[in-house]
Amino acid sequence: MNDRIANETEAGQHPGDVTNHADAGSTPELKDKVLAAIKTVYDPEIPVDIYELGLIYEINIYPVNNVYIQMTLTSPSCPSAEVIPGEVQQKIKAIEGVNDVKVDVTFDPPYSQDMMSEAAKLELGFM
Repeated sequence: MNDRIANETEAGQHPGDVTNHADAGSTPELKDKVLAAIKTVYDPEIPVDIYELGLIYEINIYPVNNVYIQMTLTSPSCPSAEVIPGEVQQKIKAIEGVNDVKVDVTFDPPYSQDMMSEAAKLELGFM
């Protein structure tokens, strides 16, 4: 697990918490809308949204409301590898006020079930 994720997790935050780098033109509501949009994206094989699964590593909102997402997939051979990042980008781009969206997929650190929220673990019967 990289230091940023480890530090945030130790502090009790979700690894994908939103960091707002934007100037006064960005609103807290935009952060909420971005997070809400991400929470509507599901891996078709798992009944939990990708945020609660722990697939979102980083959410940044930069000046002029450019949004950057760093995420992973449950495995490099995930059958939805082409679909999920595109759906994330499409749903965030549809938010009024968002200028541009970049979604990067990484496998460092590799995904593990430890990245799931407690709610996701309960939903999937891991607790």
